[in-house]
Amino acid sequence: MTIDPRTPVLVGGGQINERVGGREPVDLIADAARAAAVDAGSSRLLTAVDSIRVVGLLSWRYRDPGRLVGERIGATPRHTGYTGDGGSTPQALLNGAAVDIAAGRADVVLIGGGESWRTRMKLRAEGKRPAWTRQDDSVPEAPLLMAPVPMNAESERRIGLDRPVYVYPLFEQALRIAAGRSIAEQRELAAALWSRFSKVAATNPHAWNPREYSAAEILAPTPGNRPITLPYTKLMNSNNMVEQGAGLLLCSAEAARRYGVPRDRWVFPQSGTEAHDTYAIAERGELHRSPAIRFAGARALELAGVGADDVAHIDVYSCFPSAVQVAAAELGLPLDDPGRPLTLTGGLTFAGGPWNNYVTHAIATLATRLRESPGSYGMITANGGYLTKHAIGVYRTEPPVHGFRREDVQARVDAEPATEALDSYEGTATIESWTVAYDREGLPEKGFVVARTPGGARTLATATEPEWVARLAAEDVAGAAVSVTEVGACLPR
Repeated sequence: MTIDPRTPVLVGGGQINERVGGREPVDLIADAARAAAVDAGSSRLLTAVDSIRVVGLLSWRYRDPGRLVGERIGATPRHTGYTGDGGSTPQALLNGAAVDIAAGRADVVLIGGGESWRTRMKLRAEGKRPAWTRQDDSVPEAPLLMAPVPMNAESERRIGLDRPVYVYPLFEQALRIAAGRSIAEQRELAAALWSRFSKVAATNPHAWNPREYSAAEILAPTPGNRPITLPYTKLMNSNNMVEQGAGLLLCSAEAARRYGVPRDRWVFPQSGTEAHDTYAIAERGELHRSPAIRFAGARALELAGVGADDVAHIDVYSCFPSAVQVAAAELGLPLDDPGRPLTLTGGLTFAGGPWNNYVTHAIATLATRLRESPGSYGMITANGGYLTKHAIGVYRTEPPVHGFRREDVQARVDAEPATEALDSYEGTATIESWTVAYDREGLPEKGFVVARTPGGARTLATATEPEWVARLAAEDVAGAAVSVTEVGACLPR
């Protein structure tokens, strides 16, 4: 078929693991961009980059990181931009870049991100700051391409429910209760899932920790695998103590020809969709469901003209086991299909979880897989916040019949039932979900409880009384009656 010259093409993906440490994020992004150009088979692409879009960085603050990356790779981009925090941003950036290329607003786009978090934390522990690039006030701030995912609802803030490591275990518990499994059965399911992810990481040359772990190793508490938050050990958590960079090069089909990119390097984005679930956790219809993934996934497949069974390669966003289980259920994917694992990389625990930038690595990995099996379809799911904001993409080595199509399906998500959330509540309630955070010695420290009031509203509370916290850590208290105080404390009845 004749390919429209404005058709967007993913031509290169580069991934960097900085094992020695000490290099700053923009250097990692520049190295990843160079690796992406090698992957594309055209070094001329780098100087032709006219738009650099950087995934939000946590290791260091730059006024315009895209400008610094451009200087390092010899490009003079007409446009640079930066995103707020959110793991969905790499796929959303690619969706936007594909639209801009198709419309003629850009010709060669670099999407990249990098984190030097391990070095930053090492220096912080020594009371030092890295001697990395500082841009003074004469450098304009790069335009914010995407706002950060809201993660500070009043109902969460007032009880200190302020990080993913506390929230995703609540989803795990909700999955267990909805399925009628025991706590032990749920832990074994999650550990087996993560063992399969580690098996993929063991074959991934770009994985930070390329080692296969058994489910028993993942479950067993040890000094190196301490309990973090019920029911997760350290090996069930995203690993952000990495130094990784990744970059993607996209261009028009016309530019790919102009700069000599071989046809067998071309991967075509077929479709992209986006949506978000309620920003406040307490307002979710059900804690073990995601209407945003359900509708965005179905629509991405529909726009690409395929069904879930037609997708040969898939990477489901995998910060915690509950995120994978929820997404798989919404997309109609089995958790344990040996012929189609739910990760291409090994996931954020084993391949590496460089904060917002994991999905850039996943897309680069998918491009390689698709070139190895021409004509097959691949899918990426990306998740930001507390299973909150989602972006999905479908890819193939053949051009899309109807051109790349992008759609926001938020209206369909907003039509779904939500739950009344009470920022302040005093009275009796029943436990809907809960988790317990452990201290560094592996002892239960505090509990977080999601409870339903007699009227069906949802409230969030904490448990700090030692005997009560120990009980939450040891027993199945689903449906148990509790008392919630006006300041958000939860006590047994």
